[in-house]
Amino acid sequence: MQQLNINMTPEFEKDLKTYMKKCGVTQKSEAVRKAIHDAVEMINRSRHTDFRTWRGLALQQHLNLKTKFKSQDDLWK
Repeated sequence: MQQLNINMTPEFEKDLKTYMKKCGVTQKSEAVRKAIHDAVEMINRSRHTDFRTWRGLALQQHLNLKTKFKSQDDLWK
Protein backbone atom coordinates (compact mmCIF):
# COMPACT_ATOMS: atom_id res chain seq x y z
CA MET A 1 0.00 0.00 0.00
CA GLN A 2 1.30 3.44 -0.90
CA GLN A 3 1.44 6.28 1.58
CA LEU A 4 -0.12 9.71 1.13
CA ASN A 5 0.91 12.60 3.35
CA ILE A 6 -1.35 15.63 3.71
CA ASN A 7 -1.19 18.88 5.62
CA MET A 8 -4.47 19.65 7.36
CA THR A 9 -5.79 23.05 8.23
CA PRO A 10 -7.46 23.34 11.63
CA GLU A 11 -10.83 23.65 9.87
CA PHE A 12 -10.24 20.50 7.83
CA GLU A 13 -9.17 18.56 10.92
CA LYS A 14 -12.31 19.69 12.75
CA ASP A 15 -14.48 18.58 9.82
CA LEU A 16 -12.61 15.28 9.63
CA LYS A 17 -13.21 14.59 13.32
CA THR A 18 -16.92 15.32 12.85
CA TYR A 19 -16.97 12.91 9.90
CA MET A 20 -15.15 10.29 11.99
CA LYS A 21 -17.79 10.49 14.73
CA LYS A 22 -20.61 10.33 12.18
CA CYS A 23 -19.15 7.23 10.50
CA GLY A 24 -17.87 5.54 13.63
CA VAL A 25 -14.27 5.58 12.44
CA THR A 26 -11.46 5.90 14.99
CA GLN A 27 -8.43 6.51 12.75
CA LYS A 28 -7.90 9.59 10.57
CA SER A 29 -6.36 7.55 7.76
CA GLU A 30 -9.40 5.28 7.60
CA ALA A 31 -11.72 8.31 7.63
CA VAL A 32 -9.86 9.90 4.70
CA ARG A 33 -9.98 6.62 2.73
CA LYS A 34 -13.70 6.26 3.44
CA ALA A 35 -14.44 9.88 2.50
CA ILE A 36 -12.60 9.55 -0.81
CA HIS A 37 -14.23 6.19 -1.52
CA ASP A 38 -17.68 7.64 -0.80
CA ALA A 39 -16.98 10.68 -3.01
CA VAL A 40 -15.80 8.53 -5.93
CA GLU A 41 -18.78 6.21 -5.50
CA MET A 42 -21.15 9.18 -5.61
CA ILE A 43 -19.44 10.54 -8.73
CA ASN A 44 -19.64 7.16 -10.44
CA ARG A 45 -23.39 7.05 -9.80
CA SER A 46 -23.96 10.40 -11.47
CA ARG A 47 -24.14 10.76 -15.22
CA HIS A 48 -21.87 13.75 -15.48
CA THR A 49 -18.41 13.67 -13.89
CA ASP A 50 -16.96 17.09 -13.22
CA PHE A 51 -13.74 17.39 -11.22
CA ARG A 52 -13.53 21.18 -11.56
CA THR A 53 -14.82 21.65 -8.01
CA TRP A 54 -12.00 19.47 -6.64
CA ARG A 55 -9.47 21.55 -8.57
CA GLY A 56 -11.04 24.72 -7.25
CA LEU A 57 -10.80 23.46 -3.68
CA ALA A 58 -7.15 22.54 -4.15
CA LEU A 59 -6.32 25.95 -5.58
CA GLN A 60 -7.81 27.65 -2.51
CA GLN A 61 -5.14 26.14 -0.25
CA HIS A 62 -2.09 28.24 0.58
CA LEU A 63 1.20 27.32 -1.02
CA ASN A 64 4.15 26.46 1.19
CA LEU A 65 6.58 29.24 0.31
CA LYS A 66 9.19 28.06 2.84
CA THR A 67 10.32 24.94 1.00
CA LYS A 68 13.53 23.05 1.72
CA PHE A 69 14.49 23.07 -1.95
CA LYS A 70 15.22 26.03 -4.21
CA SER A 71 14.13 24.19 -7.35
CA GLN A 72 12.79 20.86 -8.59
CA ASP A 73 16.37 19.91 -9.55
CA ASP A 74 17.54 20.35 -5.94
CA LEU A 75 14.82 17.97 -4.85
CA TRP A 76 16.36 15.07 -6.76
CA LYS A 77 20.03 15.66 -5.93
